[in-house]
Amino acid sequence: MTSTADRTADASTTSSPTFGWGHPALRAEFAAAADGTPRLVRLGPTGTAVDPEVALPLVELTAVGHGSGWSGPRFTGTALGSRLAYRGHRDAGSSDWARLTVELHDPVTALTAFVELTSPIGLPVLRSRVRLRNDGTDPLVVQSVSSLLLGGLPSPDVLDVHRARNDWLAECRWYAEPLRDSVADIGVDAHQHDSRAALTLTGRGSWPTDGHLPMGALTERDGGRAWVWQVESPVGWRWDLGERAHGTYLALNGPTDAEHQWRVRLAPGEEITTVWAAVATGADTGQGAGGGSPEADAGLGSGADSTAAPAADRAGPSVPSPGVGSALDAAWAAMTAYRRAVRRPHPDHGALPVVFNDYMNTLMGDPTTEKLLPLIDAAARAGAEYFCVDSGWYDDTVDGGWWDGVGAWQPSTRRFPDGGIEAVLDRIRERGMVPGLWLEPEVVGVHSPVASTLPPDAFFQRDGVRITEQGRHQLDLRHPAARAHLDRTVDRIAGDWSVGYLKLDYNIVVDPGTCAPGDLSPGAGLLGHAHAYLEWLSDVLDRHPGLVVENCASGGMRMDGATLAVAQLQSLSDQQDPLRFPAIAAAAPTAVPPEQGAVWAYPQPGFDDDLIGFTLGGALLGRIHLSGHLNRMSERQLGLVRDAVDTYKSIRGDLARAVPFWPLGLPGWADPWLALGLRVPEGPSYVSVWRRGGEADVSLPLGHLAGRDVRPEILHPSAGSGGSVVWNRDGHTLRVSLPRTPTALLIRLHAGTG
Repeated sequence: MTSTADRTADASTTSSPTFGWGHPALRAEFAAAADGTPRLVRLGPTGTAVDPEVALPLVELTAVGHGSGWSGPRFTGTALGSRLAYRGHRDAGSSDWARLTVELHDPVTALTAFVELTSPIGLPVLRSRVRLRNDGTDPLVVQSVSSLLLGGLPSPDVLDVHRARNDWLAECRWYAEPLRDSVADIGVDAHQHDSRAALTLTGRGSWPTDGHLPMGALTERDGGRAWVWQVESPVGWRWDLGERAHGTYLALNGPTDAEHQWRVRLAPGEEITTVWAAVATGADTGQGAGGGSPEADAGLGSGADSTAAPAADRAGPSVPSPGVGSALDAAWAAMTAYRRAVRRPHPDHGALPVVFNDYMNTLMGDPTTEKLLPLIDAAARAGAEYFCVDSGWYDDTVDGGWWDGVGAWQPSTRRFPDGGIEAVLDRIRERGMVPGLWLEPEVVGVHSPVASTLPPDAFFQRDGVRITEQGRHQLDLRHPAARAHLDRTVDRIAGDWSVGYLKLDYNIVVDPGTCAPGDLSPGAGLLGHAHAYLEWLSDVLDRHPGLVVENCASGGMRMDGATLAVAQLQSLSDQQDPLRFPAIAAAAPTAVPPEQGAVWAYPQPGFDDDLIGFTLGGALLGRIHLSGHLNRMSERQLGLVRDAVDTYKSIRGDLARAVPFWPLGLPGWADPWLALGLRVPEGPSYVSVWRRGGEADVSLPLGHLAGRDVRPEILHPSAGSGGSVVWNRDGHTLRVSLPRTPTALLIRLHAGTG
């Protein structure tokens, strides 16, 4: 076996369970508290366990009639959580994953909880969800259930907390503050009671990443450890941090009754399962940036590893072991590898074809045959491999007022008069590219004929009234008629028309959700639809295995782990300003693996060479999404675009395996200098550097290359930037000089032996 779960308590007893589980990169230990509930007391490759009274129960939940043990915003101390007694556990590990299920039972309600813990072999990442089953004779109305709980983290005195604001046109804006700024030191010893305060973050509605990313991070100010987490919910979510027994706890939840109007009635014999949540750990192995060893001690506890369960020595997902680097970068590296491990396999993740999309700063939702044909020709000459016709291809109105009339998804005859849209798709194929189309599948305009042909229960509703948002209704994919409508649409586009790429957009937000027949609450209805949507999308990909799907919601408003595990690409933003997009592109790998993050590169004929190089260079460590009026460019300008695309094609094989690091720290929205690095296992490192202002020189600390001879190579732009790079072996820094703004460089670093 590659994972172990050695127990000292028999599976049928509830007395004092103590057992270990895990693999070399992630060892966990469980022990019972005084109330008999099992606790996770150690998490990490090494270290000693914390006191079970400091740790948290494996599950916290509330139900009507069974609330919290105290008042306050924190999700700890619930009545049911303190009653869930140990029944047993089962290890079902494989060669790739360690898997553990811990069974708990409440003698009062006869509710049984199954805590499902998994971890990819070789990665310091714990994934968790909870399944509840009502084994009693009476219904139970559940109001909240934890997905993952961690206690025994260091004191709030020594921790900084990191969050990411995520707004339309301004995604992935990370900021940090001492945890004590939110969780005050109240003098716990004087009160004989922990603080009721908590730092709580939530996402709401059908845009789960509108406002903040469903993520967070903690860094230890002096101890060199870091924890990064994500809640993998396609709708509402919540996490909170607070003080417990002079340490810190973390609670991760999907939707709840208090924040999202989510509650479910469990009849006898019925089950529900929470969304997944995951936490990755990292440790600083020295000074400097660049990512620490993913297997360093970064979990709960400290000291020698004396009680861990044995595990087989097996390499897991590919993560570099870069000697010296920051704990936070190490945790991001582990999280990136984890995201690759949990997503649906697809050839696109390795091929990374170049996509041209006609929308951004170009046709802007007004495609016609006349406008598209020269653009298709120019995109092919630039090296694009996919060509996506964005919104508007279905619009037959004279004034472009299609917003509230969508839903049938039939091509316009007015826009494509000669040969229809098929002639445009054929032209794309003739130029050696794969055709793509934009689609907003979940919405139906109030003036669409589909709004009256589908049954009422196929749409979102509240109190028997169909919901309308911005002139649109929302389909409920739990209803067979709604799903059949979308199946016919996609099978026509991907099947009959042989379209190989779909950009699936979603431009309304519904909060708190829908109450269809059988729904107890709108939040539960919304989560049910979201799960049904992802099941539908998975079935589409099963029927059309070569189809590539880009996920979009006005850019990055639905950039959640559940959706990214199914879709191949993620639109990062609708940001149209080439000077502002780099801050999004540089931070995007915190939320999306590099090969899934669609970065707009929209050079225009009116740009000078520096600005053309700047907007192209910012996309080369992600998924380059070309746009712009390439057909109006001079041959020299188009050559600059082609050079950048050729550079991308020469390195994209590395990008699919690389993990990110940030030599200057996570980027600030207005920072004059930005830097994003990628490290390739047993290969080179790449660094993209943007200068938007400030001094003409900057030094990038690259701790993972400390003491090594490094040969830096400027890959982009191929000429004309005036930039230079110099490696300082002793200081393990890369000196970058860019005399003009705006300018961007892509640098490859070839490292010799130290």
